[in-house]
Amino acid sequence: TSFLQCINFGSVKMLSTKYLSPARLRLVNVHFYHRVVSFGISHCLISHHRSYATGQSASLKTVKTPQLPRLPVPDLNETVTKLLRSIRPFVNDAEYLDSKNACNELLMPSGVGEKLQRLLLKRAEDEENWLSEWWLRSAYLEYREPVVVHSSPGLVFPLQRFSSQQDQLNYASKLIYAALKFKEEIENGSLIHELSGKQPVDMSQYKKVLSSCRIPGETSDEIRTYDPSISSHITVAFRNHFYEVPVYDTNRNIVSPGEICTMLNHIIQSTNFPDKPFGILTTENRNSWAKAYNKLMNDQETRISIEKIQSSIFMLALDGNSPEMNVPNRKTLCALQMLHGNGPSTEAGNRWYDKTIQFVVGQDGNVGLTYEHSPAEGPPITAMMDYILTCIDSIPDQTNSLTKAHQVKKLKIVSSDAIDNYMEVACQNLDSLVHDLEMTCFTYADFGKDLIKTYKFSPDSYIQMALQLAFYRLHNIPAGHYESASTRKFIHGRTETIRSCSVESVDFAMKMLDETTSDSEKVEAMRRAIAGHKKYAVLASDGQGIDRHLLGLKLLAIQEGYNLPSIFLDQGYQKSVHMRLSTSQVPSKNDAFMCYGPLVPDGYGVCYNPRENSINFAISAMNSSPETYSGDFHDSLVESLGDMKNVLMRSE
Repeated sequence: TSFLQCINFGSVKMLSTKYLSPARLRLVNVHFYHRVVSFGISHCLISHHRSYATGQSASLKTVKTPQLPRLPVPDLNETVTKLLRSIRPFVNDAEYLDSKNACNELLMPSGVGEKLQRLLLKRAEDEENWLSEWWLRSAYLEYREPVVVHSSPGLVFPLQRFSSQQDQLNYASKLIYAALKFKEEIENGSLIHELSGKQPVDMSQYKKVLSSCRIPGETSDEIRTYDPSISSHITVAFRNHFYEVPVYDTNRNIVSPGEICTMLNHIIQSTNFPDKPFGILTTENRNSWAKAYNKLMNDQETRISIEKIQSSIFMLALDGNSPEMNVPNRKTLCALQMLHGNGPSTEAGNRWYDKTIQFVVGQDGNVGLTYEHSPAEGPPITAMMDYILTCIDSIPDQTNSLTKAHQVKKLKIVSSDAIDNYMEVACQNLDSLVHDLEMTCFTYADFGKDLIKTYKFSPDSYIQMALQLAFYRLHNIPAGHYESASTRKFIHGRTETIRSCSVESVDFAMKMLDETTSDSEKVEAMRRAIAGHKKYAVLASDGQGIDRHLLGLKLLAIQEGYNLPSIFLDQGYQKSVHMRLSTSQVPSKNDAFMCYGPLVPDGYGVCYNPRENSINFAISAMNSSPETYSGDFHDSLVESLGDMKNVLMRSE
């Protein structure tokens, strides 16, 4: 009951925090919220991918969304059986017995578990998707920590080389034009309809990623989506200034890349000094940002400007050259730029992190985007990127036009002493987070998914087991390990958890690291672990996972005033949901990758793009944790991938 007293959907409370740095405190709060309210509420909930684990790779062209089934409610007995098996790697015999007793209590005839299950089944009858509204609210809108690093991912495009600022503007104008063409595809209903195997998937998220924005509230945020047929401008950010840029002519045709480039040149030439970093306010704790937002909106001119940002189709940030930083390579530097703008002294103020889509084009050729995660998972974002990159290649540089430069409008935001104080605190907090987050991004070039397929393995499951092995090699214990599975085969479907750590994965890791184990035994253990992961992944994508079902039961218990079932306070359960590996597959045909921060203070965030002959990885960790370092995990992962390949080759 003391645990329940701490539950506050609008404001996560902590027992003792005075010894923690602001950045560390954010992650602890994330973990606390995740433990009390639901599993995996932070960015690792991201279903950023058409996952190989779920076979979601084919497509068909259609203008009409097929009728999709509703998300099922799993059988409670089956959920409990899978839960106990997933707990086993983390507990001793005595702790496992406690977990079994807690699970048996949940299954008692006429007990609270049975009552909650009946309520959940009734909700599934009444709602098109029993989870979607809860998910949006509890996982995102009532989540009070900053969206930066904790929730909003970065997406790194193929790196560019610009020889001049004009090259930067030419590229940016093509990107804007291509993104607007993608918007036309959405509005015309002519998108390629994705399939999971042979089943069509829900495409509604595509209609939510453009002309939308998150609006802060003091207990809960909202998502505001604007009529795409009316929204006719984008926002361009440069040196912390924001500009309204019209992108349609009077006949509702997209203006040419040349006209767009003219308007971008006008912005560059008319901006002599940086503005105050008002955008830094959007990096704050949501409660703090909401208070500052309400003060900003009291000024009429400021309110009009902010509403123009919110209603714009998307934002494009024109960044300067990246600063010199102690990072492994340019890919890592670009990833950090997409995630947090390299801090308040660099480009973080040149953002509006509530905006769903923010493209970033740096003067040094670092290109990508950051996106606010509430409206959609990753597939619409990566599909948009792939479309844009293909389109850009077909657009030649165009002669600048002088027709619309005068229509660009500076969006003025008025400050005050109170707003200046909010910005000062926001800068301090973001600076702490920026210095705490560290990353290693790289391309593993020894092999890719083509080689993995020759051994008849799922590439995703193979990589997941390599991650398990890499963690075990470093820490000599198994890791709670999250991977997102798409449930978009159901109407309004979003994600389910794949619990990648299993009895089989631990056995595989131990055998791989044991020099006395033969290659044939190692290969057999590898096959069992990969097969186990693949089986779980299919169940998860079919709506038969553990964690969303348990979330539904937990939220109903809170809603109906029941005592929280003891399984949620059980030590084995808590260990199993302490996800030290937060992972996601984000495939793209381009040399790109997504990135995000770790879920827990002593964990890693790992996102990857498996390509034919290579694999792009982005690994994150926190400097404040003495147990984790992304460079060490990189070394262990490279060694693990090589060991797995060598064992297979020796066993042929």
